[in-house]
Amino acid sequence: MRVLLTVGMFALSLGARIGAQGTSGRLVVLNKDEATLVTVDAASGKVLGRVATGEGPHEVAVSEDGRTAFVANYGTGSAPGRTISVIDLSAHKELRRVDVSPLRRPHGIHVADGKVYFTAEINRLVARYDPQSNQVDWLLGTGQAGTHMVLVSSDAARMYTANIGSNTISIIERGANPLAWNETVVPVGRGPEGFDVSPDGRELWAAHSQDGGVSVVDLAAKKVTATLDLQTKRSNRLKFTRDGRLVLISDLDAGQLVVVDAASRQETKRLALGRMPEGILIPPDGTKAYVAVAGDGLVAVVDLTTLEVTRKMETGRGPDGMAWVR
Repeated sequence: MRVLLTVGMFALSLGARIGAQGTSGRLVVLNKDEATLVTVDAASGKVLGRVATGEGPHEVAVSEDGRTAFVANYGTGSAPGRTISVIDLSAHKELRRVDVSPLRRPHGIHVADGKVYFTAEINRLVARYDPQSNQVDWLLGTGQAGTHMVLVSSDAARMYTANIGSNTISIIERGANPLAWNETVVPVGRGPEGFDVSPDGRELWAAHSQDGGVSVVDLAAKKVTATLDLQTKRSNRLKFTRDGRLVLISDLDAGQLVVVDAASRQETKRLALGRMPEGILIPPDGTKAYVAVAGDGLVAVVDLTTLEVTRKMETGRGPDGMAWVR
């Protein structure tokens, strides 16, 4: 009963935030290959500003007031990143570049309760950066290889990580006090990377980048209850639509967006998007999805009613991580 209650609260907190964000705004896009962040007017597709970041920016999160972006600078293949860029989105200016050493390869990043949570892939942990004190003030090891993506509840009492190297999902919950944490490690398929929690808070879906499958995790039971064989070549990101009706999966090597009906767990459609589709973002109004097509230097806009691409916006070289700003 306790687990069901906390999962329900997680879903409600996400819903409240979605409702408060509105239906129009700006798209924040990271271009990995040129190490920039761009802000795009969603209505016109016009790039409003471009800011240099650290090398290999992969994921971005935005403060609750929409003024500040936090960028995880993952680095390059030969040079692991060790910084987070803090960017003023109105002035289009990097305020500071935070050195998080000895942490390496910051990747997944999420803002919750005024703090910035991020994974340090090499160190196998989740860390927390406090923008007010400009310090990393908390660390929690996962004990899992390749802790890559992270999702945190708005009250920061629950978090989930995808651990690519260990083929697991971690469910991490705060215990009786802020210093007590409990972790449940759930084995899934090979190379879990993109994942999301359903809007009702009951399930977590994790896409396997190495075996073409998707694991469906029951969050009350904390175990896999279904595995879908979608035969993707290299799934990269996975997102539920706002109404929970569909699940979108980017297949990087196939150049496709795979659409799955969440209730029947059957594939609905595959859209050819171009070379290397990666990040997926669904804005608060839930009518469209933005998919970063890294190999073509653009973001594709998908109408979630017709499941057709309605436009493509050029943003820079190697777009991937995205965020939404009202």
